[in-house]
Amino acid sequence: MQWHTLAANEVAKETNTDITRGLTTEEAKKRLKRFGYNELKEAKKQSALLLFFNQFKDFMVLVLLVATVISGLLGEYVDAIAIIIIVIMNGLLGFFQERRAEKSLEALKKLSAPQAMVLRDGEWVKIPARELVVGDIIKFFSGDRIGADVRIIEAKGLEIEEAALTGESVPTAKSAAPLMNENVAIGDLRNMAFMGTLVTRGNGVGIVIATGMKTAMGQIANLLQEADTVMTPLQRRLEQLGKILIVVALLLTVLVVAFGVIRGHRLYEMFLAGVSLAVAAIPEGLPAIVTIALALGVQRMIKKNAIVRKLPAVETLGCASVICSDKTGTMTENMMTVTHIWASGKTWTVSGAGLETSGQFYENGRPIDSKKEAVLQQLLMFGALCNSSQLKEKKGRRYIDGDPTEGALLVAAMKAGLTKKRIEAEFIIEQEFPFDSERKMMTVIVKDKAGRRFIVTKGAPDVLLQVCGQICWNGREQTMTMAWRKTVQDVIRKMANEALRTIAIAYRPLQAQERITSEKEAEKNLVFIGIQAMIDPPRPEVKKAVQQCKEAGIKTVMITGDHVLTAKAIAKQLGVLPPNGKVIDGPTLSRLSIDELEGVVDDIYVFARVSPEHKLKIVKALQRRGHIVAMTGDGVNDAPAIKAADIGVAMGRSGTDVAKEAAALVLLDDNFATIQAAIQEGRNIYENIRKFIRYLLASNVGEIFVMLFAMLLALPLPLVPIQILWVNLVTDGLPAMALGLDRAEENVMKRPPRHPKEGVFARGLGWKIISRGFVIGMVTLAAFMTAYERSGYELVYAQTVAFATLVMAQLIHVFDCRCERSIFDRNPFENIYLVGAVMISVLLMLVVIYYPPLQEIFHTATIALFDWLLIIGLAALPTFLFSGSFFARK
Repeated sequence: MQWHTLAANEVAKETNTDITRGLTTEEAKKRLKRFGYNELKEAKKQSALLLFFNQFKDFMVLVLLVATVISGLLGEYVDAIAIIIIVIMNGLLGFFQERRAEKSLEALKKLSAPQAMVLRDGEWVKIPARELVVGDIIKFFSGDRIGADVRIIEAKGLEIEEAALTGESVPTAKSAAPLMNENVAIGDLRNMAFMGTLVTRGNGVGIVIATGMKTAMGQIANLLQEADTVMTPLQRRLEQLGKILIVVALLLTVLVVAFGVIRGHRLYEMFLAGVSLAVAAIPEGLPAIVTIALALGVQRMIKKNAIVRKLPAVETLGCASVICSDKTGTMTENMMTVTHIWASGKTWTVSGAGLETSGQFYENGRPIDSKKEAVLQQLLMFGALCNSSQLKEKKGRRYIDGDPTEGALLVAAMKAGLTKKRIEAEFIIEQEFPFDSERKMMTVIVKDKAGRRFIVTKGAPDVLLQVCGQICWNGREQTMTMAWRKTVQDVIRKMANEALRTIAIAYRPLQAQERITSEKEAEKNLVFIGIQAMIDPPRPEVKKAVQQCKEAGIKTVMITGDHVLTAKAIAKQLGVLPPNGKVIDGPTLSRLSIDELEGVVDDIYVFARVSPEHKLKIVKALQRRGHIVAMTGDGVNDAPAIKAADIGVAMGRSGTDVAKEAAALVLLDDNFATIQAAIQEGRNIYENIRKFIRYLLASNVGEIFVMLFAMLLALPLPLVPIQILWVNLVTDGLPAMALGLDRAEENVMKRPPRHPKEGVFARGLGWKIISRGFVIGMVTLAAFMTAYERSGYELVYAQTVAFATLVMAQLIHVFDCRCERSIFDRNPFENIYLVGAVMISVLLMLVVIYYPPLQEIFHTATIALFDWLLIIGLAALPTFLFSGSFFARK
């Protein structure tokens, strides 16, 4: 039903209600029983127990459980317990994250009005808003939240703040008149009011036309429930890695056991060796180390004013190829600010954004003393005098109590030293005619200390110009000729083309005894003074952040409910809109199918006048184009798209609870520039994860090659199972975690985003793992064979030398893993945590080798000093052989 096109009596007829008496109590009860309560429904929740067990369906978790069984079979109960603890911790982490996500709808429900003033049986009564039904006549005043979707039938100076729903930064003036156009964006429905929006001025009466899930807010709730939470690239890569490793582990186990038995080793001995290698091949510490690396990244992000609600969020943002950003409150200050003033043929610009009361006035780019410009002082003073707003402060933060537009006029006056207190000390307001959306003006009658009386009016320039008979020009009042009128209209048009919102100021002197009884008497024969132009200005740091994202190969797209002209102007200022970039509005977007949008979405940089459904459509079209999409926003209208995006980013200060609960990342300072820091952190974390995958798997490959070639060459086992497990759990673990603390390489923000389908082993990582692992295996085997022969075939001694060589080769190799190119390209002492981890690992190795009680457990023997030269020399070969060579650049 196109409610906005119907007259009030037609709406009443369609909803079967009486405008003068409302519904009867009996009829309201029937409708409530039939259609249900006016509240947002939640999808059926999973039980907490089922939600917890679902955390263990992940493939890598199943691999961990298999490793636990294997460790138990080996009698390594400490190892098995450690793995179980890791599994449970991961499960609890996922469980609590999902439980928090379920709060999205609960936060959305809080926006619904708790009570409503409704006409029942001819009398106005207050009832819980959840009991409203279609056909109810409700009344609302300044400060009220609208309880349901209504068609307004009476409006007196009514303005409603709809930013959370439409993205508009300025309250919308409402009226009762029907609209002719059927296809109107939600932000232009001037005769409609929506559930959860806030009345900022005036009062009104409306007929309820939708409740609960049928409201605009309810449709968002539906989208929020239906929007799928996508798997992050990291999760996809780890799942892929887990599948590869389990197959490799099983094949190697079978091969080693088969070769060993063929070569005459006992089946039991080979079974233990085989399953030890299986455990080695599956780095069961990997999910834990990934979690730790992400958690450390989260801690660093908190210091940069970003809270990560879901651990993979930082990594995902690091590979984002498109950032879809809400304009209002994200790229702009969400605070109207006077930036241009025109009077007597002069144009002044004003510095200072938001509620900053210190600013400089400029004429032709040169600073001026505003106190020496009489007409400027008069214009600013009257703008603050004909004004209902107040600048207040709470907990160290300033805010405007009243209309944002009036607040901007007030702050502009304060920049010229004209505080509200000073003005009120000089003038007494005798009478006030509040702003009305029909008149589009506000008027006050004031008296100064000398007893002089004035009418002061502010309003829409085109309307105010019509009631002005004179213009103030260079301090003199002159007749408003057609030429003067055209001059003013040209100024208005020029400012509008720059996306500036304009407010005109006029006045008229009054005789001492002259009485004004109505707005009509007051608002005529006025003297036009000038125009104050304002805009919700861009945040100063955003332009640089957008440029840095561009250098990193990331496209920034502005998505807003604001007007096309405003969005286009801001996008150009910020560098979001390139010369050939396209801008599209909501109605045009509605006509495009998802397939059609997918075909052109890469060329579009600004989406204006969009609805929540549009935002979701945009995100999905970009995802279908293969992009990793980050969606930033702060309103209720952003929540479904935030949830559906690969990474959702909400504003911490201005953001609604709904947006925060749906998001994976919350920016505490509402600063778009913080996203750039998050991107850098995300890229670094992913690179660090690749580093310790490279380290862990190269080490494991080395262990596998040692055992496999020993079988092929009919040699004794170079390593016993307990030594393999020790290397896998101790030597691998600490350095791998320390790699997670590595700083970003210098060029991390100069690279294009990773392709969404890029595998973990891309960019030569697979070759590095196999080649380094192969050489680590060969030098370990060489050390074993040399020691075995030199010691007179003392097997335990030779195994100890092989064990020490393997450990040292891995600990030297870890420094090579810090750089994509060569070990010599980075200072090895730059990561002090890694140096410490390596030293601890060496110390533990020495304890295992030289401490007698542990020698028996780990089958080790005391190594002679001369053999340490052999061990160090061979262990250094895998790293220094490849550094600087052709292989290092593979």
